Amino acid sequence: MGKATIAGSYSIKGWGLKTFTPDELEQIHIATLDIMQSTGLGIVCDEALDIFKAGGCDVNKKTQVVKFPKHIVKQALSMCPSHILLAGRDPKNDFIMGGKQVGFTPFGTAVLTQDLHTGKVRDSTKEDVANMAVLCDALENVDVFTPPVSPCDRPLSSYELHGAEASFLNTTKHIDTDAETGARCRKIIDMAAVIVGGTAELKKRPIVSFGTCPVSPLQLIKECCEVIIESARFSIPINVLSMAMAGATSPVSLAGALVTHNVEVLAGIVLAQLTNPGAPVIYGSSTTTFNMKYGSATVGAPEMGMISAAASELSNFYGIPSYVGGT
Repeated sequence: MGKATIAGSYSIKGWGLKTFTPDELEQIHIATLDIMQSTGLGIVCDEALDIFKAGGCDVNKKTQVVKFPKHIVKQALSMCPSHILLAGRDPKNDFIMGGKQVGFTPFGTAVLTQDLHTGKVRDSTKEDVANMAVLCDALENVDVFTPPVSPCDRPLSSYELHGAEASFLNTTKHIDTDAETGARCRKIIDMAAVIVGGTAELKKRPIVSFGTCPVSPLQLIKECCEVIIESARFSIPINVLSMAMAGATSPVSLAGALVTHNVEVLAGIVLAQLTNPGAPVIYGSSTTTFNMKYGSATVGAPEMGMISAAASELSNFYGIPSYVGGT
C-alpha cells in the first residue's frame, strides 16, 4: 500500500514529560504578574531601586518595595535572547543554550568533599577545584564547568576569585561560577577579559557566566542585585536561580511554590534588561520542598523533579534558556 504525505504531523520521539497545558502556563504567568504588580518584591539595593524607578516601576525607597507594572515585565521578557553562547576557551567546547537543547554541568559550590586517599569527608580546597576542572575538561558529556566544590582554604573575602583562577587554568570549557558581590563579579570579568583579549572580545565570546539567587520569599538582596547589574552591563550571561522551599519560604503547594519562584526569577530578569536591554539571562531553578522533620531542603525529592520540569516549561513559555539543578 502506498503512503500518503502527512500534513502538520505532531509526534513525540522517545519519552517526554508535560507538566502543564498552555492554558495552565498562562494561568501561572497571570498569577505571577498579579503578585509582581500588587504585592511587589523587597529590593535591598539602592542602585537597583534607581534602575527600577528609571525603568518605570513603582518604587518605594522607604520600604524598599518595588511593584512591577505588567507591561514592564512583558517588555523585559521580549528583550531576552532565546539562545545564548556559553563560549569555551577552546571553540570546540562552545555550548549554545536555548530551545530544546540539553546540556550538563556539575551542581556547584559544595563546601565538603570526600578525600580520594583517606576516604574521609573534609573541607574542600582550591586544589580540589583545580583537579575537578581537569576531570570535567576530559569528560565529553560535561558541557559546562561549574566548580562542584569551593576553595574553603582561601579567605572568605576572595574565595570565589581563587575558584575562578583554578577553573580558568584547568579547563578549556565554559565556566559557570558564583560571585558574592558586584565588586568580586567585576574582578572575575576582568580576569576573563585578560584571557580573551579585552572586554569587547569577552562580550562576543563570554567564557564565563554567573549565577545568583534571590532570597525567598520575594526578595532581591544587595549582593544578588549587584551581580545581576554587573553581569548585564558587560553582556555576561547571568543565571537568576530561585531556591524557594515549599512549606518554608514559599506556599506548601507545588503550584504556589512555582508562582513564588517565577516572581523572583522574573524580577531578576527585569533588572538585567533594564540595566542593559538584550542582556543574556538564564531562567534558573533549584526550588524544592522543605523537610519539616529535619529542617532541610530535599534536593533529591521527586517533587523537585516535578518543579524542575515545570520551571523548564515556563522558561520555554518565555523563550528563555533554562538551568535546573539538583535532581
